Amino acid sequence: MESDTSRNIVVGVAGGIAAYKACHLVRNFTEHGDRVRVVPTSAALNFVGAATFEALSGQPVSTTVFDAVDEVAHVRIGQEADGIVIAPATADLIARIASGRADDLLSATVLVATCPIVVASAMHTEMWLNPATQANVATLRSRGIVVLEPAHGRLTGKDSGAGRLLEPEQIASLSREVFNGSTLPHTWSGKKVLITAGGTQENLDPVRYLGNRSSGQQGFALAEIAAQRGAEVSIIAANTDRLPTPAGAKITSVRSARDMLSAVIEQAPQQDIIIMAAAVADYRPHYEADMKLKKGKDDSALGTLALTENPDILRHVVKMRDQGSLNPEAVIVGFAAETGDEHHSAEELAVAKLARKGCDLLMCNEVGEGKVFGQPLNSGVLLLRGEDPAAPVRRTITQGSKLSVAIQILDAIDGLGHCQN
Repeated sequence: MESDTSRNIVVGVAGGIAAYKACHLVRNFTEHGDRVRVVPTSAALNFVGAATFEALSGQPVSTTVFDAVDEVAHVRIGQEADGIVIAPATADLIARIASGRADDLLSATVLVATCPIVVASAMHTEMWLNPATQANVATLRSRGIVVLEPAHGRLTGKDSGAGRLLEPEQIASLSREVFNGSTLPHTWSGKKVLITAGGTQENLDPVRYLGNRSSGQQGFALAEIAAQRGAEVSIIAANTDRLPTPAGAKITSVRSARDMLSAVIEQAPQQDIIIMAAAVADYRPHYEADMKLKKGKDDSALGTLALTENPDILRHVVKMRDQGSLNPEAVIVGFAAETGDEHHSAEELAVAKLARKGCDLLMCNEVGEGKVFGQPLNSGVLLLRGEDPAAPVRRTITQGSKLSVAIQILDAIDGLGHCQN
């Protein structure tokens, strides 16, 4: 994939209550150095005025093909675009684009464009699930347009369900991946995916805990891409830092390794793909105090911290599959956060871990101060178990955003042949 560069981005805005989020989307692109042209529908201007979009983008705003006729704007804007993002896209606009209409500036721009196009829908659940809308979405996807799965949540009024617009940060990040060459194929419809994410925390007392620097970003990125491929996604999240919920994902919040193990045991049997991306604490305090431990007291718990080994969740899941408690075709993916030591590289330690754990794939990250945990970029080596456990197939995961890394990992899962529809 190419690296991000400054682009000419068209942000299309349809007439829905979520149109206000387009303002944040425009700001996101401009802050990344992109040149943004906002092309709203006339209905969109009932929600957000043209002056707001002009101020944020620094470009004129029009809804009609009859403005700037001498410049042939209805053709030029689409021809010059490096990428188009429509957010929100209503059922009406999706229907008009699917039928090839060009009766306003936005639909004409889409019809002219040969660049990547991302459509982020926003509508009531009944509209989204209506067979007509689903047929129109399928038509757009068949033409190479990326239609993002919507979020689940609060809609207009008291309604709640599928159809909520994704957060602007999610739309911008996914769009950049599409502009970099990803297609986000909708190939995992009907698949159930379980992902663990974040870092577990082991209580020392009611105030303190043992933990790690994992933010959960990579696990949530994996969930985001799996959801956009059409999967039914469940996340077991350990102390993630208020990350946006991936489209339609169900989240179970846990704290400790034992909490996570219990949740995994409960949910794993229903899954087709299990990705253990969480940074699980290897040890927990042998003794958890009921009250805060005080400084200056003659207390052995403060002088020496006794630790107890936590359960091996990844190995437990593999054993569940071996014993018939899981779908026998379930794909199990592990993660290895390694630093290497005086005798072995991080990758060598990961190879040994893959052999011990028995999972199908293992993502090896070399971690350390300022590496991977909490950082925007990731990279590593993906190891695929073969006939010889000591000689797995090696695949380099090129450095990129955590969404980019997630795409590479999910592509590798597809390559195993288990998950293709």
